[in-house]
Amino acid sequence: MKNLFTLVCVVLLISITSCSSSRSVQRIDPDKTIDLSGRWNDSDSRMVAEAMIKDCLSRPWHSDFKLANQQKKPVVIIGLIKNRTHEHINAETFVKDIEKEMINSGLIRVVQDVEFRESLRRERGEQQEFASAETAKKWKEEIGADYMLTGTINAIVDQAGRQKIIAYQIDLELSNIETNEKIWLGDHKIKKHIKD
Repeated sequence: MKNLFTLVCVVLLISITSCSSSRSVQRIDPDKTIDLSGRWNDSDSRMVAEAMIKDCLSRPWHSDFKLANQQKKPVVIIGLIKNRTHEHINAETFVKDIEKEMINSGLIRVVQDVEFRESLRRERGEQQEFASAETAKKWKEEIGADYMLTGTINAIVDQAGRQKIIAYQIDLELSNIETNEKIWLGDHKIKKHIKD
């Protein structure tokens, strides 16, 4: 019985000491690039969005649109960006980085995607019933998009022993919604060498 009691005490002591950790948390600059695993991360998302939107907006389609439309800014909607990698990548954060770059450029206008538009329409409908006539927002005042941006995130993994190369390729394309014409194609590559 005494040995059983000693054994239980030892197990409890081990489990208590193993549960206490020496974890420390330190705040860092969100723009600082830190690559712990070698997988796609927030820095990759931000840098790719910046580079690709800069390239997109520097191409002839943008000035051609403005010339043909009394200097109006083109309106873009972000469509589906597919993750075709072996990793879990939250494409929504990449989409938000793209939208931020587009809007902050001041060169184009971005409209809400399908899902969010539905919630705006519900709100507008409720305003028709519950808001004052002076403040209720009108129907049929939405801005139609001229272009849709879609894309894919792909990765190729090459591994030998304790070394691995992950090559990411991000492809985006901008299409004219009225004519289905592809007016810009862009790609960006990232290659990471990981040693264990």
